[in-house]
Amino acid sequence: MAVEINVAYTGQLRCEATHGPSGQKLSTDAPTDNGGKGESFSPTDLVATALGTCVMTILGLVAERHDVDLSGTRIHVTKEMITEPVRRIGALRTVVTVPAKAVPDMDLRTRLEAAARKCPVHQSLHADMQTPIDFHYEG
Repeated sequence: MAVEINVAYTGQLRCEATHGPSGQKLSTDAPTDNGGKGESFSPTDLVATALGTCVMTILGLVAERHDVDLSGTRIHVTKEMITEPVRRIGALRTVVTVPAKAVPDMDLRTRLEAAARKCPVHQSLHADMQTPIDFHYEG
C-alpha cells in the first residue's frame, strides 16, 4: 500500500508536509546548528519520532492480543548526529519504560521486546546507525 506525503517549502528552511490519506499537516524546521531556527521538529527529529511511535504501536498491538494494558508506558529516543563521513544520524538510542505490574509475565516481556526490535522503522534504519532498544520495568 502506497501513502503519499506532499511537501511544500515555506521559506527560511521550513517545510509543511501533508499526509495524503488524512490531510493532516506538520511543519519542520532546520535545527539551529544547521542554519535553521529550531522552532519545530527537524527532518531527522521525525526519524527519531517515527522510531519511538513505531515501537510503541507494535507494543500496543502485541499487548492488545494478550489483553494487556500498557497505559503509562513511555518511550524516550535520543538522537545523536555525526558529521563524518557526512552529516547524518549516527545513533537512535531508545529506552522503553513499562509499568512492571502491566507485564508481570516474563514470557510476554520477551515477546514484547522481540516485537519492538522488529518494528518496520527499526528494520528500515541503516545498518551503520546504532539503534539499541532497552527495556526497563518499573514499579
